Amino acid sequence: MIKRTLYFGNPAYLSMRLGQLVIRFPENAPDAAAEGDSKEGESVASGCKKRPDKTIPIEDIGMVILDHKQITLTQGLMEMLIDNNCAIVTCGGNHLPVGLMLPLYCNTIQNERFRQQLDSSLPLKKQLWQQTIQAKIHNQAAMLRYTTGEVHNNMNVWEGQVRSGDAGNMEARAAAYYWKTVFPGHPEFVRGQFEDFPNNMLNYGYAILRAIIARALVGSGLLPTLGIHHHNRYNAYCLADDIMEPYRPYVDRLVYDIISSGCPQELTKEVKTRLLSIPALEVTINGQRSPLMVAASKTTASLAKCFSGETRRLIYPEMT
Repeated sequence: MIKRTLYFGNPAYLSMRLGQLVIRFPENAPDAAAEGDSKEGESVASGCKKRPDKTIPIEDIGMVILDHKQITLTQGLMEMLIDNNCAIVTCGGNHLPVGLMLPLYCNTIQNERFRQQLDSSLPLKKQLWQQTIQAKIHNQAAMLRYTTGEVHNNMNVWEGQVRSGDAGNMEARAAAYYWKTVFPGHPEFVRGQFEDFPNNMLNYGYAILRAIIARALVGSGLLPTLGIHHHNRYNAYCLADDIMEPYRPYVDRLVYDIISSGCPQELTKEVKTRLLSIPALEVTINGQRSPLMVAASKTTASLAKCFSGETRRLIYPEMT
């Protein structure tokens, strides 16, 4: 079942009662955001005088995004959210995600999964990275067809040239071409963490995607810190950064659609609401349509099977 994503961008007091998230709005809170009932990404952030409390079943929540300095959470609520494998994302003064809270354990055989992950061989990790980059380039090629209306055969060639561990660095070659081509309406675009629009939308979307993948990894009993390729000593989510690579083009396509619809270049409430639909984006995985959040769990479950020796194939979605 697809879980709900809740976004809070105004003052609110969040507590727990009888298994329900209770949202209490200050009487003087500005009426600055709409309340959504869609599970595709909800904005529950504003209040007005005498507005009644709102309650949401905690078991239905997959992610909570906190984007205001005057939001208060009770310890009881945080404990219940974590017990239900809910990712809690906090945003900084620039309104971009800066923190992520996940359960320490969320799987009945976590100790066994940890040991299998720690004992995984280097050749296996290189094969898994090869599959990951092949899936990423495949989806990037599909994304280029979507935005340019043309088939880019060089991407297909590079996909076929990815070797174990991506020794030839096909990922970088494909990325250089991809980012020069993917936004035909913005030929001056340069991809970077601190570069100009639409990098702000891409960064926000990738942060949400990273939280989705990290949550799925924990749910599959894996350590999100220990990557198969990424190994930055200061990165607590190296494995999440590995596994999210083939999913990035889905965020790119959503950002492209937002740009094409004529939305402003800033991260407005409208833009954020659309980006919050990422968990519910429809993808095709193993020949079946599935929400992205569900697909992420299928991918991480296949990764756990790879570590246990049951299979050597990672299951990723295929963009068409």
